[in-house]
Amino acid sequence: MDFAEIINLFLLTLLTITGVAIARMRALFPAAMMTGLYSLLSASLFVLFDAVDVALTEAAVGAGITTVLFLSTLALTKPEEKPLRKNRSRLAAVVTLATGALLVYATLDMPPYGASDTPVQQHPLRDAFIEGTQNDIDIPNAVTAILASYRGYDTLGEIAVIFTAGVAVLMLLGSGQRKRAPAKSPSAKDKPDA
Repeated sequence: MDFAEIINLFLLTLLTITGVAIARMRALFPAAMMTGLYSLLSASLFVLFDAVDVALTEAAVGAGITTVLFLSTLALTKPEEKPLRKNRSRLAAVVTLATGALLVYATLDMPPYGASDTPVQQHPLRDAFIEGTQNDIDIPNAVTAILASYRGYDTLGEIAVIFTAGVAVLMLLGSGQRKRAPAKSPSAKDKPDA
């Protein structure tokens, strides 16, 4: 096991511990902060996988925008989660385990990580994109170059969707604010005699 695998395993362990801690918390503010930590750990893992564009998106959206939205929502709610009834928490555990089992089952059909005979590695444009990013764009990371240049309109569309969703959530949060009662004007009997 080399050093990179040890760091990956360490970050994966931290992600697991953070995820379990989030699931067990009932206080909403620390849970919101822990989700930001989870996103930062995920971004660190993406950097180690040389997916800096995904890491930047995860850090900005996951740790930044999502944490702000959680805190804005907490300003409108109670600080503690309502306790669940026992039968509902058991049902949630069964649904979670069943979904996890389906996801693990789905990964059994995937090719080995980094295999050179996968369809994406055999695509005819693969070499043209890899060589073209160095010659045409001069950006050292091929994934970032492809997302920023060759797929620029697609990336712009994704950013527009994320921005629109963020504005919609902020509008929904703003509409739920409590309206202040108008200030009482002094009544006739409260007025001082002239």
